[in-house]
Amino acid sequence: MSDGDYPWEPPLAGTEVEHLVGALDRLRTTFRWKADDLDAVGLRTRIGASALTLGGLLKHLAFCEDNMFATKLRGESPGPPWDSVDRGVRREWSFTSSSADTPEQLYALWDAAVQRSRARLEAALANGGLDQPAHVSGSDGRHASLRRLVCDLIEEYGRHTGHADLLREAVDGRVGEDPPAGWRPRSGSGSLWP
Repeated sequence: MSDGDYPWEPPLAGTEVEHLVGALDRLRTTFRWKADDLDAVGLRTRIGASALTLGGLLKHLAFCEDNMFATKLRGESPGPPWDSVDRGVRREWSFTSSSADTPEQLYALWDAAVQRSRARLEAALANGGLDQPAHVSGSDGRHASLRRLVCDLIEEYGRHTGHADLLREAVDGRVGEDPPAGWRPRSGSGSLWP
């Protein structure tokens, strides 16, 4: 197996930026593998008392991508469809409204949000690195660093990739920690890596 068979793997020994971005991309890829190639029924499957679905997670994580690197980093609107929803309910809406979306819409929304985030993060890293202050600040007026935002998104994906593990196993039995060598998305744009 070559490194090209596992383009989502972080480097064994790299810079801080390479490790953080690599960890984020590995979680993105594992999540996308867990959510990939499902019909509407699969994307709407729930387990137990939880209202979580893989479709809801796709939409929620698309919101998290846009919110993190447009709103929190740059102070900009997260863009459509988020800017048409009341700010106070956006996060919850991203989970609950997914049942009205087709699989194609959900995959396209997540894929596009990840592409935008990668471009925004790459530009920010080139323009100031991880220590640069982000737009978002705490109640004391101190601004978060870009490093904090990247770590927050890694945490968000870690949490929801665990949820996706359980949901996907309930849908069709797919289990595993990582996608198989050479895996590529079958649904949506089908492209995660350059």
